[in-house]
Amino acid sequence: MPLVGTRPTTDFEHGPLLRQPGGEPWVLPRAQILQVMYEIEQGAMTSLLPPALHPTIPPTLVVTVMRAPESPVGPFTLAEAKVGCRSGARPRALSVRAYCDSAAACEALAARWGYPVHPAEVVLAKRYDRSWGAVRIGGRTVLEAHLVDPEAISGSDIQYLATLNTARVERGGEAVPRLIQVDPEYQFHSADRGMPELLAFDAEAFALPGAEPYWPVSASLAVADVAMPELRYLVDPAKPPLAAVERI
Repeated sequence: MPLVGTRPTTDFEHGPLLRQPGGEPWVLPRAQILQVMYEIEQGAMTSLLPPALHPTIPPTLVVTVMRAPESPVGPFTLAEAKVGCRSGARPRALSVRAYCDSAAACEALAARWGYPVHPAEVVLAKRYDRSWGAVRIGGRTVLEAHLVDPEAISGSDIQYLATLNTARVERGGEAVPRLIQVDPEYQFHSADRGMPELLAFDAEAFALPGAEPYWPVSASLAVADVAMPELRYLVDPAKPPLAAVERI
């Protein structure tokens, strides 16, 4: 039998309410995107995911920090730490809690795409020998991820997983938990790869208890125009994988 998640579905009842799906499209020109992937200890392979999702083998943690210099709500930097998974046969990444440095972006990303964002100090920086992203809450660093010794590559060499955001939607007059599939489109201007380094990761801060990164896999930094998508699919976290997907 395929493995499925064992995390209590009550853990997914506190996401933001999806209030404004649709609306005017967003394009984020020349956004910088740092992605760092690590394998995590197998003990948390199923305990991080709800019953609607299959784990990846090996289990993975995907850290993404995106700095958008322009957006309809002004510049912002968004940081996510997601668990690799599968919805049916399709690869996805589950986000339970994320952070952003702009209150206006927090509100819009949550209302339109279900991002479970919280305010924090989020930075993305680039030097000739490395790039890094970090999240600080009350002066405490809860995430610091680096790409070291960059080498130029084609943007076509980079693949980003569609994200499943922990959120809630209205059903029959009440707010119920759903995972919102968000799969932006990317027009790449430049891209680098390098050695990944994860210098700080607080699993509890990202609502991923038991996620212990131990083996570096990959790191990339890209500059791309990011087109935020029209929402198409939801996942009911409580249902079995083959019955969990809903069309909007």
